[in-house]
Amino acid sequence: MVEQEQGTGIRVEAMAPQFQAQAVAWAERLGLPLADDSAEFAVQVGADGLQVQQLGPQAPGPVRVDFVEGQAAHRRLFGGGNGQMIAKAVGIAQGVRPQVLDATAGLGKDAFVLASLGCQMTLIERQPLIAALLEDGLVRGRGDAEVGVIVERMRLLVGNAIERMRGWQGEPPQVIYLDPMFPHRDKSALVKKEMRVFRPLVGDDLDAPALLEAALALASHRVVVKRPRKAPIIDGPKPSHSLEGKSSRYDIYPKKALKG
Repeated sequence: MVEQEQGTGIRVEAMAPQFQAQAVAWAERLGLPLADDSAEFAVQVGADGLQVQQLGPQAPGPVRVDFVEGQAAHRRLFGGGNGQMIAKAVGIAQGVRPQVLDATAGLGKDAFVLASLGCQMTLIERQPLIAALLEDGLVRGRGDAEVGVIVERMRLLVGNAIERMRGWQGEPPQVIYLDPMFPHRDKSALVKKEMRVFRPLVGDDLDAPALLEAALALASHRVVVKRPRKAPIIDGPKPSHSLEGKSSRYDIYPKKALKG
């Protein structure tokens, strides 16, 4: 069931009559109503799959996961390959494609980039609504000849990442990647459509220190934390070094060297 912030109503709706059965199924699965005139958000089911639409006159457009077209496709084709900062941060190198756990998967953008570069990815998302969008995007991606090969490297787990890492079964991931929601205070940070839609639903990751602690205990080779460029480091051990870009940086906590 989707836990809603106080006063944040969410409903499920079909965008055409032929999608009503799917809408009913998602409503039951997410524990959300099909009709709620006071809702601030709508989970919409239609020809393009699942999307979340903020309601109201000033609302931005819908948010959905699409690995086949748009931004994900452009970055896959023209994003710089192994030279991208995220690739360097997780340790991709000649003959090295680490197994990566993205413990704060969100809409899966960074995980998809790493999977497209050859990494085997496990994704954890704790917010059921975001996990549903991600699952829907992965299902649609598998139907595409080029993208299908990439999303086969992405395995989605739903639940609390801290609990899942503490109770991890089997071989630990070589690299754990964290991108916790940073508690922004200035309005400019909310311009991105995804942020405007999800911050009321998700809130800030106030448990980031516990997330880092669990990641450091589990990862066999390194932990990488993505932060806004000028944000403080997460409370806890200090990173050995950082890679800094225009708007964000990657704090790196190495445990042992990655080898091919």
